[in-house]
Amino acid sequence: MSDFIEHCLNRVLALQVRLYACQARLTSCTDTEALHDLRIALRQLRSLLRPLRGLPAVDALEQGAAVLGRLSGPLRDREVLVAELERLGLPQLAMVDAGQRAAGYAAIASSRELAELMLLLDAWPASWREAARQGQLKSVEKRIRRRLRRQQDKLAQALRDPTHDRHRLRLLIKRVRYAAETYPAQSGLSKAVQLRLKRAQSQLGDWHDRLQWLAQSESLPALESCRAIWQQALQLAEQRADDALLALYGDFPFQG
Repeated sequence: MSDFIEHCLNRVLALQVRLYACQARLTSCTDTEALHDLRIALRQLRSLLRPLRGLPAVDALEQGAAVLGRLSGPLRDREVLVAELERLGLPQLAMVDAGQRAAGYAAIASSRELAELMLLLDAWPASWREAARQGQLKSVEKRIRRRLRRQQDKLAQALRDPTHDRHRLRLLIKRVRYAAETYPAQSGLSKAVQLRLKRAQSQLGDWHDRLQWLAQSESLPALESCRAIWQQALQLAEQRADDALLALYGDFPFQG
């Protein structure tokens, strides 16, 4: 196999080891960062696989990571809300105790979705090596460059849409940024551009969080006292997000 094909294989194996470690940490409930680290590993796995779609065993593995990501999302959202309430000095509004949190972690660790993903990861090396032997990976770097360019073009077009949807821009920015971190040589994006992407993602994340909390406060009377704070924070987050998006405008010229 070429060095690049071997590098891709090793990256997947390293992420599998990290997922096993996160699973053990969730099971034992040893720290509060285990779920976050699990989701980071899933995100990195999907970023690695997304440009490889259509190659042997890739689609099933990416889908497995996506399913586990969706399963773990609500619990992570609750963690973020709890941290915000603690920051505001209102931990009693969290409506979740240590036992409930531990049960949630254990449910993820023992889930069918995680078990199935691990089985797919076990089968990955043999499938990847077989694809290399059959010559199916000869143009893999060219495939990656083409697909990353397509992602960047979508972002460029969305940035120029006067009626842009912040939710869609947040998704596009995440994909472009994570792809650049995973495939720096193939993305063609400088460190400075990646930093601006990171800033825009962070500002859009702040906006998204406050939007979600406000929506929850409409159905949860216990959160009513936070509405004014979050509404003010949302307006500030919107402005900061728009400023960060404007800074990206020149980094992604639309080719038409």
